[in-house]
This record gives sequence, C-alpha cells and structure tokens, in this order.
Amino acid sequence: MPIDLRSDTVTRPSPEMRAVMAAAEVGDDVFRDDPTVNRLEERVAEVLGKEAALYVPSGTMGNQLCLKAHSRPGDSVIAHAQAHILFYETGAPCAISGLQPRVIDSEDGTFTVEQAAALITPANIHHSHNRIVAVENTHNRCGGAVWPYERFASVCGFAHEQGLMLHLDGARLWNACAATGTEPTAWTQHADSVNVCFSKGLGAPIGSALGGSREFVEDCRFFRKMFGGQMRQAGIIAAAALYALEHNRERLVEDHANARLLADIVGQAPGLAVAAPATNIVMIDVTAPNVTAAQLAEAVAGEVTILAIGPRRLRAVTHLDVSRTDCRRAGEAIARAMQALTGPG
Repeated sequence: MPIDLRSDTVTRPSPEMRAVMAAAEVGDDVFRDDPTVNRLEERVAEVLGKEAALYVPSGTMGNQLCLKAHSRPGDSVIAHAQAHILFYETGAPCAISGLQPRVIDSEDGTFTVEQAAALITPANIHHSHNRIVAVENTHNRCGGAVWPYERFASVCGFAHEQGLMLHLDGARLWNACAATGTEPTAWTQHADSVNVCFSKGLGAPIGSALGGSREFVEDCRFFRKMFGGQMRQAGIIAAAALYALEHNRERLVEDHANARLLADIVGQAPGLAVAAPATNIVMIDVTAPNVTAAQLAEAVAGEVTILAIGPRRLRAVTHLDVSRTDCRRAGEAIARAMQALTGPG
C-alpha cells in the first residue's frame, strides 16, 4: 500500500477507538438524550473554555453555522484570502449566509490590525455592515502556519473594539497548541466562537464541534437543523471523537517531528524546494522548469499518495497512521521520482 500523505483526514480508527464506539451508550440526539454526545459537548466546552458546545458532522458545517449565527444577509466577513471558509467551503458564506467577503492576502495566513482596519467601511447606507472577523489557526493553505500569539490577540482585540464578532476556525487548533505548548483556552479566550475538528490530526472518523456562549450555541443548534445536520444515535461516532480528544492530542508533536523529517529529505532533492513546516503540513514546490506538481504526484503514486494543490505545489500531511520510518521512505521516494523526471543532468 502506498504511504498516504494526502491529508490527516485519511486516518483509520484504532482498535481501541473502535471498541469505545461499539460500547457507546446512545440515545436520540435530536431529543438531546444521547448521553455520549452530551458528554462530548460538555467536555469540549470545558477544554475550549466556553459555556457550551455543539457536535456537528463536519468542520465546514461548524464554520458555516457560526457565520450564520453571527450575521444576517448583507453583512461582511473579513478573512484571509485563502482561508478555508472561503477557499474550500463551496462559497457557503455567500450562498448560505449572504456574507460579503473582504479579504487580506499574505504568505503565512495571518494579518495585522492595520490590514483588518483598512477593510472596515463607514457605517452608512452605502455599505454592508461590518460584522465578523474570521481567523484560521493553524492555516491549511499556508502550510499549517501558526498565528504569532500577540498578533492573534491584537487582531481579536481590534475586532471587539469595532463591535465585530471574532470567529476562530480551529480545525487544527490542536496542532497550534502542540506547536506552541499552549492550552486551547489561550486562543479561544479571545474568540466569540470556535470550531474544532476531531477527524483530522486526532484521528476520529467523523465530526467537529463548535463552541461559544449558551445563547449562541442554541442559535447554532437551530441552524444545524435547518442545514440538515441533526443526527440521531450519534453517540457511536461521538464516542470516537471523545476518545480522540482525550488520547490523541499529546502525540501531535510526533506528527510535527515527522513532517520536519520529510521536509528535510525532500528539500535536499534537486528541483524541489520545501519550507520548514510549522506543524504537520509540508508544502513542496517544484522548481525544475519542465516538471509540474501533477506529474510528480503521478510519478510517485505507486509508493506515496500526495496532493498537487497548484501547478507547481504539492502538499503532504503527516498523521497518526504514518510512522517516522514511513515518512523517511516517502521522502526518499519523492526525491527518486523527481530525479527520474528531470534526468541525471
């Protein structure tokens, strides 16, 4: 089997995780009587330092529920130009919530107070209402980058000074915490809402959760029903998320170390350039003039599955189902494939 580095969503439940899923006590979550879902939501709220939390099928739904509950059609959302909520969520902020995106571009996925302030429009009938600032930590499209903490806090503070809601897309917040040695509450204390994922680095098969005030979460629960996200005996999958939350956060540092190993090996190959990864996402740029990212991905597919996310860029993501040995083998395979494509000269 090829070593799968397409995403940290490709993990399979461990035997221990499957056991707790099989033994999960369940009820009907629409009636709020699934005890495992209730325990998960209580635990997530505690970990995030929020009054309440809501279990949802996906991170996209979690993000979009938060945007919907914070706004009304015609409002604006300030976000990074390559933010997941804009780049990978099928235009949902516009289609579902009627939000007008105002975007900031940068290499690392972050932005400053000054950049956000430049997008605030005057409060008059000619402009959409300034409503939400959305930040992503870690930032997927920018290589799993972690926000510098002081910049993050200052942008959040600015949003609140302007009377705006601050949404944190924390799908990989667990990785940001592992990389910086911080607790989730260090980040979430600055946010009005937060979305976190269990099916990425933590290895659960399904689900995310959003957190905020009790009133806000009740609004999201209403919209979850509208979006078709209500579930019944969801305790079976919530048990996996709860197991992941309690057992798989501390080991994320292993994924980060494996990503650095992979980057070191691939970065030595002629025709490839790799920036040092901040967390578990490795961005590989093809610098050889006559080779594309898609060609390299196809050439190595027998040994490694990897995504071409641009004409000359590939993304590799380490996770709990790939070992250090796997990452070494993957790096060497990518380097060999590149050499075969470019020839001995």
